[in-house]
Amino acid sequence: MSSPEIASLSWGQMKVKGCSTTYKDCKVWPGGSRTWDWRETGTNHSPGVQPADLEEVVKKGVQTIVIGRGMSEALQVPSSTVDYLKKNGIEAVVLQTEKAVEEYNALAARGVKVGGVFHSTC
Repeated sequence: MSSPEIASLSWGQMKVKGCSTTYKDCKVWPGGSRTWDWRETGTNHSPGVQPADLEEVVKKGVQTIVIGRGMSEALQVPSSTVDYLKKNGIEAVVLQTEKAVEEYNALAARGVKVGGVFHSTC
């Protein structure tokens, strides 16, 4: 299964190829995507992305996870979260969301088993 292309990104809206849903924040992995609901794990801009936010994507067997920190990079990514990925043998790429989407799509186009979590506002 390949990782789906992120078809479009604008403030507060993301579309994933092959999916009719418009996301505000989303998780993607080889073969799927869904809304990233911060309320599930109690995530806020600070301290930011927690291992619990990534666990579902990690379980999909990805080699790399791209984390989009928002258009203004307001979403924090603590070193403990990056360490969690490294301990699971997964490369972490942390970028501003527009750059993160570009990197994710480039990796997916090369056939890398890539997943991601993306924040589409601040």
